[in-house]
Amino acid sequence: MTETTPQSPSAAGQPFTTLPLSAPMLDTLQRLDYLTMTPIQAASLPLALAGHDLIAQAKTGSGKTAAFALPLLAKLNAKNFAVQAMVLCPTRELADQVTQEIRRLARFEDNIKVLPLCGGSALRNQATSMANGVHIVVGTPGRIMDHMERGNLKLDDLSTLVLDEADRMLDMGFHDDIAYVAKRCPPQRQTLLFSATYPEGIAQLAKQFLRQPQEVKLLEQHAETKIRQRFYEVGKDDRLEAVAKLLKHYRPVSTLAFCNTKQQCRDLLNVLRHAGISALTLNGDLEQRERDQVLIQFANRSVSVLVATDVAARGLDIADLEAVINVDVTPDPEIHIHRIGRTGRADREGWALSLCSAGDRRRITAIAQAINCPLELEDLASLNDADDAPLVPPMSTLLILGGRKEKIRPGDVLGALTGEAGFSREQVGKITVTEQNTYVAVRRDIARDAVRKLSAGKVKGRAVKVKAL
Repeated sequence: MTETTPQSPSAAGQPFTTLPLSAPMLDTLQRLDYLTMTPIQAASLPLALAGHDLIAQAKTGSGKTAAFALPLLAKLNAKNFAVQAMVLCPTRELADQVTQEIRRLARFEDNIKVLPLCGGSALRNQATSMANGVHIVVGTPGRIMDHMERGNLKLDDLSTLVLDEADRMLDMGFHDDIAYVAKRCPPQRQTLLFSATYPEGIAQLAKQFLRQPQEVKLLEQHAETKIRQRFYEVGKDDRLEAVAKLLKHYRPVSTLAFCNTKQQCRDLLNVLRHAGISALTLNGDLEQRERDQVLIQFANRSVSVLVATDVAARGLDIADLEAVINVDVTPDPEIHIHRIGRTGRADREGWALSLCSAGDRRRITAIAQAINCPLELEDLASLNDADDAPLVPPMSTLLILGGRKEKIRPGDVLGALTGEAGFSREQVGKITVTEQNTYVAVRRDIARDAVRKLSAGKVKGRAVKVKAL
């Protein structure tokens, strides 16, 4: 394998016009304000567009979707209504994000059909869509296997297979499912594998299913000015109380706290709630609808802390995350870098706070070497001046019974709140419409009034049931 590792930021910033893309596609990129390439795009796009199989190490938020979407779109035959590209993702959330991004990039060509294949939508409806003709499918391994076994998904014309966040799929135990799907794809296809970390399983996957792949490995570098790291030494039995102490001292609006086990997540949740801190947890026991609701509440800034394991948090890309807390130091520096890279995005700053024991010094040394930055252990007792007031999120999430099935759109809800209900646009946050329900974030101080006025009024001409979560 050939390893391509850009040595300086100059690899990024190159214009997309340097690539062998069609004029309509370049025009679409310009309209979308895609003017210059990110490091992963600059390193991988020339290789992928040249037809090479590819292993690319890139984190969520690095521009990797365009890095595989542009090559698969470049060789798509829009007149052939057969599945020509397939993207495997670890979670429904990521599959939905990837689907939307590919649709945006596919605007240069009329009538390119991109279909998400995940749980939460009926198999029958998805099968009907495929029967009517689809160019690209994006989905989770389990649902894609279901359609393959039923004969709904035919891959005779497939020319590109993408494995997105392959390390997370392996963490979830999807190796056999990936193998099942890959073995049934045409052998002459192009395979593009993207992974945030590079565990042994990735090399095994590449050996099985990729042909002479080129390798692009971009180690994440987090500027000290953007992500400020602190390591605090604590006793084993004091970790959970220490998380509450950190939160009350730093007082971030939104925090993602990483635990090693589901039980530790549950224990931390109890400690935080007892300390007056609004928190929810993500774990594998949640049904998809419950998981979606937790993520919406956290993204709406109506919950202060999301407690999760690495497995449960895979595929998450939360905007404006102010802090990451590592309840335990991970033994893998790449996972640590991937965790903390969820904060300090774009031009924003973020805190990365890690709790560790005296026995974790070797792990901290390895992390310091990986990021080329000295890391010192701090004394938790120095935070004794922490503010003991409750950590209250700025927003509240309202649940409206009724969604896409009732043809409700975000504008209908915003209109109801800013019209007859009399609230200002600034008092309303994100509005998310799902198949069955609609979620709207409002300023916490108006939540009770908003529930009352929406319940007494109408949305899209009909009365609705509303409650605060």
